[in-house]
Amino acid sequence: MGKHCLWLFVAAVLFGSYACTSSSEVADDTYSAPTITPKPLTSVNAPSPDPRVGLKAGLFDAEEASWNLNMIAQKRPPKDFVGVTNSDLAFKDNYIIQGNYNGFMVWDMSTPSSPELVVDFLCPASQSDVSVYGDLLFVSGEGLGGRLDCGTEGIDKQVSDKRLRGIRIFDISDIQNPEYVSNVQTCRGSHTHSVLDDPNDDENVYVYVSGSAPVRPEEELPGCTDAPPSEDPNSALYRIEVIKVPLDNPKDAKIVNSPRIFEDLEESPSHGMSPADIAKVKKAEKEGAFVANIMGQKRVVPDRYVQMMLKGMVKKRGGSGEPTAADSAKLRKELPKIIAARFGGNSGDEGPSRGPNQCHDITLYPEIGLAGGACEGYGLLLDITDPASPKRVDAVADSNFAYWHSATFNNEGSQVLFTDEWGGGGQPKCREKDPMEWGANAIFTIGEDNKMDFQSYFKMPAPQTEQENCVAHNGSLIPIPDRDVMVQSWYQGGISVFDWTDPNNPVEIAFHDRGPVDSTRMQMGGSWSVYWYNGVIVNSEIARGLDIFELKPNPYLTKNEIAAANTVTFEQLNPQGQPKYDWPTTFVLAKAYLDQLQRGNGLSANAIRTARIQLANAEKASESEQQEILHSLADDVENKAKDSKQSEKVQKLADTVRSLASK
Repeated sequence: MGKHCLWLFVAAVLFGSYACTSSSEVADDTYSAPTITPKPLTSVNAPSPDPRVGLKAGLFDAEEASWNLNMIAQKRPPKDFVGVTNSDLAFKDNYIIQGNYNGFMVWDMSTPSSPELVVDFLCPASQSDVSVYGDLLFVSGEGLGGRLDCGTEGIDKQVSDKRLRGIRIFDISDIQNPEYVSNVQTCRGSHTHSVLDDPNDDENVYVYVSGSAPVRPEEELPGCTDAPPSEDPNSALYRIEVIKVPLDNPKDAKIVNSPRIFEDLEESPSHGMSPADIAKVKKAEKEGAFVANIMGQKRVVPDRYVQMMLKGMVKKRGGSGEPTAADSAKLRKELPKIIAARFGGNSGDEGPSRGPNQCHDITLYPEIGLAGGACEGYGLLLDITDPASPKRVDAVADSNFAYWHSATFNNEGSQVLFTDEWGGGGQPKCREKDPMEWGANAIFTIGEDNKMDFQSYFKMPAPQTEQENCVAHNGSLIPIPDRDVMVQSWYQGGISVFDWTDPNNPVEIAFHDRGPVDSTRMQMGGSWSVYWYNGVIVNSEIARGLDIFELKPNPYLTKNEIAAANTVTFEQLNPQGQPKYDWPTTFVLAKAYLDQLQRGNGLSANAIRTARIQLANAEKASESEQQEILHSLADDVENKAKDSKQSEKVQKLADTVRSLASK
């Protein structure tokens, strides 16, 4: 760079212009400024009235509403999976693995706008939650009808040596031809599971199993007992299972520990029924509907389950045809026992004074050595530095929470968010008069002593109808640099993207929703899981199949921020095995930081404009000239850090620019 050009560069730093004539010249009026001006989250201007309210119903033709999201693909399930619940997701290379109560599907999304179904593996077992590790696929099975041979005929015996309740293991080295290689049976089955890759063990992976069903008979699986731990130290209650899987021989996978992470927890506080639910139950009782006490609250039993149970009554008495009045009367009498058998009950010292005896879901974050356990009435923080022996380090309860369902950490591990599946996922809990603190997320900060401190709640803000099951469910972080942005499913409340960087002020910045599956009655549907993976957002829709979205640039999430997020890629992803995001050094990362500094007034408008000009010039400059421009820019930005109210972000920008100069 000549003396004259160098003087102009110094002038640019001081006065905000740089017009040295060179092959890399970028005039002030043509530099790469964002086409959408970044705006602070305190001024979010969401659509009003909210277009999610009042959407027309339909299975595959429901009306849709979207804000700051573009749907790029929509796929219906194949024949054997239509009308059967789609569940969780895992990812490997360009493949999406989607669980379904009838088995699992594999979609090739090499072209995200046109994913292709390459596997529909019929192997029934609820919930069929899925995870991958290398060439292994793990699938959860908990229901009583799952068979070891993947048969579709179910099992009608109370005790059977053909029943599968636990983890199935598949070899997917040829992912289009999965091979069922092994299974590990557990006493309570696997409602969900999480795969832990221990950084200090390259020969094994560990699977944490959360089983929520009643304990199976010892005649079916030796060693299973539902006696209280005080009576039988081998009780299947108050514990999780840890399975060790040898990578070179997964057939030898086995349970290596059953840690009792719930010891000494008391019964958690809880809230009663909402006014809408009280009125609904009273109306149902008056009309003669089936009402049962489920997990401590009166609930109207959905008609589809009533019909299934009545058919069972007919079959049990050896009859045929439609259920009779006598069958109905018998079901009313036996319903409490049926519910207790399905959802479990208390006995002995497992009374109301004790805390949870199971987890619903455990999110593992091996990079920080911690896991978040969502365990019925508590949110737990677990030390997982010894993978086979997780230990509880903190527990929190909240009377506004009914059922702690899942957890997500922020990237730094300084915050954790827990979801509340109030109503179990099958009920409308986002009605206009439902409390915003119920069926929501709770955000906690994590101190240096690994103690959790509550900060705030977040709930999808658009009221839903009585025909839409809606409550907080599964989601994941989107790797926006230096921000905590999450996409989350809300069943028939749709999907919501929100920023919780400030744990006291979470803000929704994007959404997508459909109308109810049916406008006349409750029909299960909506988003079960929605996760970010390698530049796209993938949604498992319970009734409708698979959706793929892209983020749409907007004032609260700019084109540069989205592009920087898309530089983070993985060869595989299990959202319940949360990865740490690291951003490669790129020009778009520096531009993303500049957008954020503009949004937060972390630098003056003149300084930001100057920096944008220098980055644009550097991108087009020769190697040696680029280094000079970037080193000078890094020095200038770093000098401004101490006077900025966003000094840490300014320093990150300076470090990024300096790293660019060193590449």
